[in-house]
Amino acid sequence: MNVIRDCLSYFEALSNTLERMPHADVEGVVSVLMTAFEAQRTVFLFGNGGSAALASHFACDLGKGTANGSGKRFRVLALTDNVPVMTAWANDSHYEDIFSEQLINFVCPKDIAFAISASGNSPNVIKALVAARRAGATTLGLTGFAGGKMKTLCDACIVIPSDNMQVIEDLHLSVTHALFTCVKQRIGQLPLHQASGPRLIRKGAGR
Repeated sequence: MNVIRDCLSYFEALSNTLERMPHADVEGVVSVLMTAFEAQRTVFLFGNGGSAALASHFACDLGKGTANGSGKRFRVLALTDNVPVMTAWANDSHYEDIFSEQLINFVCPKDIAFAISASGNSPNVIKALVAARRAGATTLGLTGFAGGKMKTLCDACIVIPSDNMQVIEDLHLSVTHALFTCVKQRIGQLPLHQASGPRLIRKGAGR
């Protein structure tokens, strides 16, 4: 573990970690997300604290940032965004149920459950991944340290090679921006019929 005493040593730690990033794993997740887009599967994102904020951010990037006029849209939902539902499950059941119970309502086979956890050991994240696997969903992970418990529950997992929480979270944001940028680029290269969604029928159209 690098000892960080000042700003320079922090950015040196960040730079050293960046040089060891698992680029092939990131590209693999891009491919999974593209398959979900083309098949119109739903992507569910979830995490705690800074990872919760990132889940919402990434959902916005995928849902809005890849939108192309009247074309096909990413079906994406951050399970961190419905505060009443989360607090209801936390209050009436257990905090570890706040994501898994939402997934049980909505997840279908071949949907994507995308977990974000710097430690890889958050109980509510682990429980959600278990629920997703039981439903036949594909599980993705974004984590750090050695991957934690969630690594073995994910079909594909990106592990930031660091044991510094702040460096991990910095690069989690970078990874989601890389995923979004690559996905958007690939969508732009799809043949028109593959990138187009269903036509909206407006009232009175065709008269």
